[in-house]
Amino acid sequence: MLSPHIRSTFLDFFTARGHRPVPSGSLLPPDPSLFVANAGMNQFKPWFLGDVEPGFPRATSVQKCVRTVDVDNIGYTRRHSTFFEMLGNFSFGDYFKPETIAFAYELLTEHFGLSRDRLWITVYEDDDESERIWRAVGVPSSRIQRMGAADNFWSMGVPGPCGPCSDVTYDRGPSFGSDGGPAVDPERFVEVWSLVFMRSVRGESGPDGDFPILGELPRTGVDTGLGLDRLAAILQDVAGAVETDLLRPTLATVEESAGRGYSPVDRENPDRVSFEVVTDHARAIAFLLADGIRPGKEGTGYVLRRLMRRAIRHGRRLGIEGAILPPITASVVRNLGPSWPELTLAAPLIEDVTAREEESFDRVLTRGTRMVDRAIRRRLAAGESDLPAETVFTLYDSHGYPPDLTIEAARESGLTVDHPHLRTLLPTLTPTPNEK
Repeated sequence: MLSPHIRSTFLDFFTARGHRPVPSGSLLPPDPSLFVANAGMNQFKPWFLGDVEPGFPRATSVQKCVRTVDVDNIGYTRRHSTFFEMLGNFSFGDYFKPETIAFAYELLTEHFGLSRDRLWITVYEDDDESERIWRAVGVPSSRIQRMGAADNFWSMGVPGPCGPCSDVTYDRGPSFGSDGGPAVDPERFVEVWSLVFMRSVRGESGPDGDFPILGELPRTGVDTGLGLDRLAAILQDVAGAVETDLLRPTLATVEESAGRGYSPVDRENPDRVSFEVVTDHARAIAFLLADGIRPGKEGTGYVLRRLMRRAIRHGRRLGIEGAILPPITASVVRNLGPSWPELTLAAPLIEDVTAREEESFDRVLTRGTRMVDRAIRRRLAAGESDLPAETVFTLYDSHGYPPDLTIEAARESGLTVDHPHLRTLLPTLTPTPNEK
């Protein structure tokens, strides 16, 4: 089942059940507390909080999302994507747990054809009701696991609506990892769909990341998110998103530019990581630019610039000598433009901005990479296990080399960096991610 069919199957299912189809919001969210849209419910936040009366009781959407906290996971896991499409259904004081769970189980098993025997469920640690409902629809208790707040309590990562969630995971088989369910191995038992039961309002996070619950919502609500990348990988029987129809044409462009092929099998091969990073980031870059975001030194512009520079670095690691971003983002436009017309409209701008950004960064990258490599070799030769935060600072302050790229190079060589100390040196350049 290809991605256009997955989208239409999802939207048609919920439209037939009284949900209003709502277009995706921009990646530049209306909520100023977020750098970038990170969930399907972002545009509905005032409705959940009761600040605005809902225009209708049920909604469904395919929302463009970017998760900045997942940037460093790209290439190291099979399940993360920087940009992704979040398929969601929402209830604003209408239905709650029984209907949400029944919808999810029916859609996944009867319409998408997932094996009932390979579905595992996680529920919040004290949510007896959700477990009873899952058992009633046919999931045995042996495949239902209780999880704590870190895994099964969701919020936007900033003050706003929140609540416990029940997640549907799919067993991809022993070749993907260890037995024992999602509590043991989230790579094998990959989360496909998160069902959030909105009931509370959270406050600002403290130094340890915990946040207070300020009160209850005026009405309970439902916010669900099904990741198109993950479901497509399962339905198309491939290892990860870069091999699905969403990204395979872009990966082919990267292969052509690099002059060699990609293999998902060798997880230790640094070339595999670079293929996945360039492919993944090209999609995010194209969508961010199409939504009017430009590379800059802070906020959403910093997110975009970081993705562009990281993609350029990995493209050079693959031996791509000419332009990297313009032709690869062009492949994103060709492939996904029919589903997302804003990409096609912005094609000339995407080509222009990526070309100019790449040209200006190439000079910094060439010089800085040599200095980073020398610094890492010296630490390894001395038998050290870390790269000093002062080295990261000097490379940026004196030579303009981005700290996140130095940290990534250190990680690839097995060296750690003292992040808290680095934040004291560069407080404005290492922002704490603002979503869970």
